[in-house]
Amino acid sequence: MQRDQMKFEDCGEEPGDYKNRGDLESDIGIRKACRFSKTLMGPCSGTVDPDFGFKDGTPCLIVKLNRIVNFLPKPPSNNESIPEEAQPKVQPNVIPIYCTNKREEDAGLTGEVKYYGIGAGFPLQYYPYYGKLLHPHYLQPLVALQFSNLTMNTDLRIECKVFGDNIMYSEKDRYQGRFDVKFSITSL
Repeated sequence: MQRDQMKFEDCGEEPGDYKNRGDLESDIGIRKACRFSKTLMGPCSGTVDPDFGFKDGTPCLIVKLNRIVNFLPKPPSNNESIPEEAQPKVQPNVIPIYCTNKREEDAGLTGEVKYYGIGAGFPLQYYPYYGKLLHPHYLQPLVALQFSNLTMNTDLRIECKVFGDNIMYSEKDRYQGRFDVKFSITSL
């Protein structure tokens, strides 16, 4: 846990609005960073299960958004661009993430995905990031994804997307705003 009061501040365990730490060009100097407790990651924290579920066939992935100086991600203002299954994840002050099968032939084989972290997405109080010089202790918010009931002895491709009004997707950069992962879970 980050204990130094000069470097870190408590930003809560519920999603909140952006944390105003001054303008990028102001003379405030080094900014404090929000604490992030790994206990927020639930069973994917690594404290109880150091194998992060891989040994049991319920693998966890820990994901983050890239650090972009002065970027303020905007939560979706409507559900038009969000798949129907992901719409319940939309809430104020959170950038939602949603994972599903990448290939149609994998539909129904991916099982349940559980999301852990503040608001099960990327909470706004961790933004903006001010850069290495002004925000040297910055900790990005993390989301843990736990995949349960994956079909055994099959290669599964899963795609995860983050949704925000200013988060774009590009066919030229297939990892902009999204990523995919291939699981091969074998029974012993």
